[in-house]
Amino acid sequence: MTPMLDLFAIPVSRNLMVMEVGQRLGAVTARILAGVEEDLVDNRPDWVIVQGDTATAFAAALAGFYLRIPVAHIEAGLRTDDPWNPFPEEINRRFVAQLAQLHFAPTEQARENLIRERVAPERIHVTGNTGIDALLEIIQRGDDAEHAEAGGEDGRLVLVTAHRRETFGKGLRDVCAALRALASRNPDIHIIYALHPNPNVNEQVRRELDGHPRIKLAEALDYTSFVRIMKRSFLILTDSGGIQEEAPSLHKPVLVLRERSERVEALSAGTARLVGTSPNRIVSEAERLLRDPAAWEAMTQAHNPYGDGHAAERIVQVLLGEGRLIPGGAPQTGG
Repeated sequence: MTPMLDLFAIPVSRNLMVMEVGQRLGAVTARILAGVEEDLVDNRPDWVIVQGDTATAFAAALAGFYLRIPVAHIEAGLRTDDPWNPFPEEINRRFVAQLAQLHFAPTEQARENLIRERVAPERIHVTGNTGIDALLEIIQRGDDAEHAEAGGEDGRLVLVTAHRRETFGKGLRDVCAALRALASRNPDIHIIYALHPNPNVNEQVRRELDGHPRIKLAEALDYTSFVRIMKRSFLILTDSGGIQEEAPSLHKPVLVLRERSERVEALSAGTARLVGTSPNRIVSEAERLLRDPAAWEAMTQAHNPYGDGHAAERIVQVLLGEGRLIPGGAPQTGG
């Protein structure tokens, strides 16, 4: 996370140092909760602002609630309506919705999801997503220098990311089998798999794919380098929610390696297609785009429904107009 903070010149006042190899979700959530609560007691901010659906977002929102500090949720209202897909993100974001006073939804559909859950409409603001702000800022910096990880290979580039917990084990093996088949059947492509630092992913993918002549395993890519590779790619295969949002801004088709997606707008717009982790389906859908120019073209032309690069400005204006929703006071203690 430090390279991303440096990239956007965001200062850090405290590092909670909670990450450990092989940790369980309950353990890391408890450490985040304790660390964030301590920081909130020390600094008593006017708002706790959380983004997304991670354990950090849930624990920080809970800490704010315990201390009666109002919580604002960025990227609110995304839903699959399946508690196990994605896991644990679907439940994390539902918990945050119960704790937040302000909900910054990226789309009208996300707003409707929150209203369906009886969130007061006046507390929901459709702003677009700040992830698109970040992407467009990097593009506008105009740094198009070739990165070593992107390579100089001829042919079309297929970019892959897969790291979700529900894919661990058989799902990830199936994805790797599909990539081997794609590389073997289509000699005009080369594949870059952007590895996740989680050893449950990293080690398994290396066992399955390391040494393949046309599959490159790229580790520790910074965001600017990753954006360059996305711009160069012909096709993206991913289980990432963020990439489903970013790809339409770059006019890249996305095959989603999941059974369910909360980015229903991308599916409706035609910029993304659910393919799951079945090797046969992944290969079939990828080869359709590789071999049918009209099918590929149809997935690259839709307008990005997730933002125009001004989400952060809208969020700041709402927060400045709100003041404190809950009067300040002594931190709440006891049980």
